[in-house]
Amino acid sequence: MTTEPAEAFVAELKRWRDVRGFSQSALAGRVGYTPSYVSKVEGGQLTPSASFARQADDVLRAGGAIVRAYRDLEAVGRTEALPHQAGPDEAQAASLLVEHEDTTLHYDGSVYRATQRRRLRNDSPDPVTRYLIRISVDRYPGNPERSNQHYRQHPLTWDEIGLQASLDGEPLTWRVKHDRDAFKELWLLLENEHGQYPLYPGESAWLEYTYTVGDDKWGSWFQRAVRLPTRRMSVRLDFPAELDPTVWGTETTMTAAALPFRTAIRRTEENDRRIYSWSTTDPPLHARYRLEWKFRARPDTEETPHAMQTASDRMRAIGIVQDGDPILTKAARPLTLPIEAEDARRVVAELVSAAERAATVHVFGKGMGVAAPQIGIDRAVAIVRSPEGELITLFNPRIVEASSETDEQYEGCLSFFDVRGKVPRPLAISVEHQDIDGTERITIFERGMARLVAHEVDHLHGVLYRSRMRGGVQPIPVSEYRGTGSSWHYGGQR
Repeated sequence: MTTEPAEAFVAELKRWRDVRGFSQSALAGRVGYTPSYVSKVEGGQLTPSASFARQADDVLRAGGAIVRAYRDLEAVGRTEALPHQAGPDEAQAASLLVEHEDTTLHYDGSVYRATQRRRLRNDSPDPVTRYLIRISVDRYPGNPERSNQHYRQHPLTWDEIGLQASLDGEPLTWRVKHDRDAFKELWLLLENEHGQYPLYPGESAWLEYTYTVGDDKWGSWFQRAVRLPTRRMSVRLDFPAELDPTVWGTETTMTAAALPFRTAIRRTEENDRRIYSWSTTDPPLHARYRLEWKFRARPDTEETPHAMQTASDRMRAIGIVQDGDPILTKAARPLTLPIEAEDARRVVAELVSAAERAATVHVFGKGMGVAAPQIGIDRAVAIVRSPEGELITLFNPRIVEASSETDEQYEGCLSFFDVRGKVPRPLAISVEHQDIDGTERITIFERGMARLVAHEVDHLHGVLYRSRMRGGVQPIPVSEYRGTGSSWHYGGQR
């Protein structure tokens, strides 16, 4: 059987993408598939679905040309026309839509119970017979060494999880794919001892699964990652009111911009429970939504009481690596983008979480930043938050030009926060860095932002601000510093 129709389809798709000026990533985002999917279709490694052909034709305004090329491909048999068929993960991502994902997390004071319900729709020409799920825990987010040691000593077990799953009320079986101390991944099989229950083309059904984890292994956070095209997502956190919980959330998108939730988290009281509810519509693929909380009526008995802690103790308690750790004095490992885009998004989410935690124990009137080595991650990623709240994400940054004009002002560092040091810095810097898609760019920062960015770029090259101070000048104790909560001064301007 000839492969000409396959080549014709790929050529038609590429032609219209070029006509409309769409990159593979841009097309993927518009049609609800992954960039990897589009790349493999165009590389002849993956059979396109009818849904993909229709959506690509609509988005690229091809007037039916892409659909016609797909029909020619069908006419000669898709299986023979393309030599490589999608693997299980690719097939699932390419064929399923999530019409609504709803999660409830219930905490009784010692055990968390997560219930996840997804309204799945099969938008492919083939029946779906299994569904991949992941269960991941992290008792000490932002402190990977402590978490790894904790789970080596106290691994998450299948018995304690007590997983239950069903499809439209019919119990399901499963097969384990990965079994790690703090991470479980398994295929839910749409079958049980009584028979098989495939999700056929065009059909929708509610998939539900529930599991439990004790609070000795579940950290105070819950995260959802959008891996399938999703129309609506909702989360409900159900806590004992007596613990006086407070909740906040951050979103990390495909562009790696990490921001507070765009829609508010709603709070209600029901009997002796405090309920937090949040929802969003049409979340972009690969977006990550992270909710975090603390119980103000329950101090963390594993840490020193807040009133007795030094500034550095408080930073250590929220997962900031402290002075003396070798990771702070070596150059961070660069990211290879866009190949490592998923890793990049994960690091950014951890950095944003660390920044949120830091903001609960200190007021950052000058803005603030966090570099990946400061949370124990050896990658060249940093975030900077301006005094106005603007977030800047830096991948593989380096300063390529600096102004001859400098000034000298006090800086603090989360990794030795008990002191402040007077540091000379250029008033303007040009920084070469990358976007998450690998695009290289140069950004100019001035005054306060130049100082913040230069501080974080230094971290990624293993440099602490003490080495930038003038000879003979020493940091001062934070108790003597009088600039906390205020901005730097530049002749009356920030």
